[in-house]
Amino acid sequence: MFAKEITVMSFENYFPLWNNLNTAHKKLISDNLITQHVKKGTIIHNGNMDCTGLLLVKSGQLRTYILSDEGREITLYRLFNMDMCLLSASCIIRSIQFEVTIEAEKDTDLWIIPAEIYKGIMKDSAPVANYTNELMATRFSDVMWLLEQIMWKSLDKRVASFLLEETSIEETNELKITHETIANHLGSHREVITRMLRYFQGEGLVKLSRGKITILDPKRLETLQRS
Repeated sequence: MFAKEITVMSFENYFPLWNNLNTAHKKLISDNLITQHVKKGTIIHNGNMDCTGLLLVKSGQLRTYILSDEGREITLYRLFNMDMCLLSASCIIRSIQFEVTIEAEKDTDLWIIPAEIYKGIMKDSAPVANYTNELMATRFSDVMWLLEQIMWKSLDKRVASFLLEETSIEETNELKITHETIANHLGSHREVITRMLRYFQGEGLVKLSRGKITILDPKRLETLQRS
């Protein structure tokens, strides 16, 4: 069996709309599907300069973030196995200008349906158009949730929540992460995050070492994030 046939067969199992496509649309995707392996730290999509296409993660982890004029970052959402991102192809949807950057947080295998290919199928297929609208609504809900966190939650609660999320993702209480990275996720400054983490350490919640944060009391962190 040819490598491309193997790729498409695997893609069928990941793409939720595959069985709703007609034969012509399936062939169009199969003939134009892009397979990529990207290393940690690779920028996959860079703002409005790119219209990359629909991303589907096979394995790995991506981070979608926005960048301020001053160079500060804040994470909008992350993508894991079988997650899809449409903001990397926002040019296919009229009146949407959403300038995001997408970076690989880990070595990642993904598929890309080119924007023009997906746009053409979306025009012809009601199930694809409906799913696209649902996916875009989900991502905007993620963004609105983030705005609520920024507006109404204090930084100590947001840091506690982030640390707990990281322990869940990495499946360990020993996080190999820098203060700068946390600041970039939360839209803060490294110095501010360092002060907060030192406070947590003084309270016995975490232990800090170079390039690593060890969670000592996850239950108290959970209580803090809910309070």
